[in-house]
Amino acid sequence: MASKGKTKAVAYLRTSSAANVGADKDSEKRQRQAIEAYARAAGYELVFSYYDEAVSGADHVADRPGFTTMMEGIATNGVRTIIVETASRFARDLIVQETGYAMLKERGINLIAADSPDSFQDDTPTAKLIRQVLGAVSEFEKTMLVTKLKGARDRKRATGVKVEGRKSHAELNPELVALAKKLYRYPVNGKRRSLREVSAELAANGFVGSNGKPYQAMSIKRMIEAQYR
Repeated sequence: MASKGKTKAVAYLRTSSAANVGADKDSEKRQRQAIEAYARAAGYELVFSYYDEAVSGADHVADRPGFTTMMEGIATNGVRTIIVETASRFARDLIVQETGYAMLKERGINLIAADSPDSFQDDTPTAKLIRQVLGAVSEFEKTMLVTKLKGARDRKRATGVKVEGRKSHAELNPELVALAKKLYRYPVNGKRRSLREVSAELAANGFVGSNGKPYQAMSIKRMIEAQYR
């Protein structure tokens, strides 16, 4: 329930890299703190938050699961304000940013960037130019970073070092994988454990995912298949 005198709003967060996903990661924590600080100072009450994990800022907003869920919620809960940390959290691609903003404006929804509150509120030619320039700079910086990282990967690859892809469970926690294989390999009462049963056994032994919950069946499957490669 919204506090008296405060305008209801929702927070929208986005991280483009799976490495930055998780409540303990800097990106999500930083975004939440910036949005919450702005909301308090500006008299908004955050009633919901939506998070697109490992979603590129170049993906159109309509193709993002978290953003889509947010729009479905807004259609029924009466909220008409979305707060993001920065314009680049909304979108890094300039065209995506402008088309997404236009879509929200047509629906009567306000978009506020906590670090520059007037960037989406003021629709004068000057404000639009500034917004587009900032979007172009962000897009340029992202492209330059990708280019630099690719160069670094290419140099490491030339030395024979593994440089691409997320580390496997076997690399991160060999004890976990060893137990998963053992549980799956040896049946109980003549019946092999299901992937979910293996997950439950792992959880009982203190092995859970980064979110504190038992591993998903697909994660267990990857652990099991690793032994047959």
